[in-house]
Amino acid sequence: MCYLSIQQETPALGDVNTPEPAATHASQSPSPGSRRHRLWELESRAHCPVVGICLPTPVLRRVVNKVFRGHNVDTEYTLHAGAVSQCSSRTPLAEGMQRELEQRYATAIRQASRHKSGEALQAWWGASWTTDLPGTLWATLTHPRCTPELQRQVLGEVHMLQHQLGATQRADNQRLAALLDENAVLTNELARIQARNTQCARDRASQAALQQSLIQQLRADLVSRDTRLGALQEQLQALEAAVPDLACRFQQAQELTLQTERIHALERALLLTQQENERLARLVEAQAAELRRRDNPADGQHDPLTSAAIAPTPLVDRAVLCVGGRTASVPLYRHIIERTGGRFMHHDGGEEESLTKLDTTLAAADLVICQTGCISHNAYWRVKDHCKRTGKPCVFVDNPGSASLKRALTELRQPSLS
Repeated sequence: MCYLSIQQETPALGDVNTPEPAATHASQSPSPGSRRHRLWELESRAHCPVVGICLPTPVLRRVVNKVFRGHNVDTEYTLHAGAVSQCSSRTPLAEGMQRELEQRYATAIRQASRHKSGEALQAWWGASWTTDLPGTLWATLTHPRCTPELQRQVLGEVHMLQHQLGATQRADNQRLAALLDENAVLTNELARIQARNTQCARDRASQAALQQSLIQQLRADLVSRDTRLGALQEQLQALEAAVPDLACRFQQAQELTLQTERIHALERALLLTQQENERLARLVEAQAAELRRRDNPADGQHDPLTSAAIAPTPLVDRAVLCVGGRTASVPLYRHIIERTGGRFMHHDGGEEESLTKLDTTLAAADLVICQTGCISHNAYWRVKDHCKRTGKPCVFVDNPGSASLKRALTELRQPSLS
């Protein structure tokens, strides 16, 4: 059977002519001298573990190529089996492997040479093989003090270690398969995460670009605002230079506006007070008339003041303008005025209708009722100014109720207002 195939024409390891052994086999009693054992002097059962453990396959292939001056193409098992078969005698390949082992494990050999007895060598083997199995194995088996008992112990432990390594290898293969499956799952998950991160990066880049564009726009707006502000400041400085007391005048104008508003408020309060006083006076007169009527029923029946205070007199063909009031009460205002014979007109006092229309409506009215609590400040002064200039009868009321409207109609029917 051919164990090795060489590209050059070299015989297989099993067919090499092997010379006779040059020394006694290790099965005989070891030499009591100091010469170390050679590879071909070991027991045959030691060759397989020595070649398999102490010579890695690439190293063994290199030794074979060097010895036979070719390029070995055998499988690892064929190469191993052929090399083991060559170790039974002193062949060129056995000598080549011997030289390689001596060079490769020179440090372990020097450490083993310090032990001069079998017991010391056995102790050194037990303490060292777990850290450097190949070197300790070769140095122990070839030591001159390695007894057959120690050799059997070493080979037995190596044999069991190979079994353990095989079981460990199977467990490692199972764990490797599980890890490969887990790695595939994690790889898919990583791909999904990377895709999501890539999408997030694109989104963030888009947002960053949008924000950068917005920042540039805001910066442009800020520059434009600063430019306008600078121009306005220059204009203000020019005005202040042209009118030295401009700031004082502006302050005076503000104070004048505040004083004007205060005067208007006081006038309005005064007007309301006057109207309240007039109302109280009429009430007192009405109560006095009522007392006189009770004292003299015949006279009370013909008292014109009492009848005027009790019921409003019809306003026939008179245009009565109501300025202000509640929007929901406008139909009631219309009913009260038209029941007296007057023509109803209304303006909301500037809430929704324009003040320009108020001037036109005032010009068309004969009588004006201004509800001061429901109109704007500007509308109040427009009504007051128009009635004062034209002499048009006007009554100011502060309550938008129907009773106040009836009292205002009564006042408009007084001779002084007609």
